[in-house]
This record gives sequence, C-alpha cells and structure tokens, in this order.
Amino acid sequence: MLVINADNHEAEILKSEQPVVMDLWGPKCAPCLALMPDVEALAKEYAGKIKFAKLNVLENRRLVITLKVMGVPTFLFYKGGEQKERITGDQVTLKAIRAGAERLLS
Repeated sequence: MLVINADNHEAEILKSEQPVVMDLWGPKCAPCLALMPDVEALAKEYAGKIKFAKLNVLENRRLVITLKVMGVPTFLFYKGGEQKERITGDQVTLKAIRAGAERLLS
C-alpha cells in the first residue's frame, strides 16, 4: 500500500489515473489496526485496477483537516481526482470497503 502525506497527496490521489481507496488511520485506533491486514489483502486483490493508499492522521494533521476527516477509521474513495464516497466509524467494515471499491470500477 502506498503511504500518503502532504507532499504526495495531490500527485498520488488527485492526479491518479486509477481509482483510489485511501485509508485514514491512527496508530492508537484499534479498529484501524485490526482492519489493516485485510485492507492490505484487498490492495493485492485489486492491484492494477485500484490504487490503495494509507494516511497516518497523527503525522498529517493539516491534510486531515483539509479533507474534513473528524475520526478514524475513515476511508475515502476517489475517481478522476474527485472524492466519490466516504465511510467512517462504525460504517467501516471489510464488506463496505470492498463494495466502495467495486463502485469505483463501475
């Protein structure tokens, strides 16, 4: 999975040729850490079709504020440089992430 920060956000997310699923996580967020291995497996499954990226919210506070993210876990789904969908908190399940990824491909 690609690691996103303020320096590469525009190039890797907003200007990406491929759709992007961005995982906003925190090192003290138990649900984030529990999901991470499954999300990394999804990234491998969708390799070549969808780019999966992760953003550590503690290391990128200014960018997180710009993205209007209030809590973690949050997943943002981008296509053509536009955010198409967002799931956060209790909505974040592996099934919901997969469904969002599939909608990016349709």
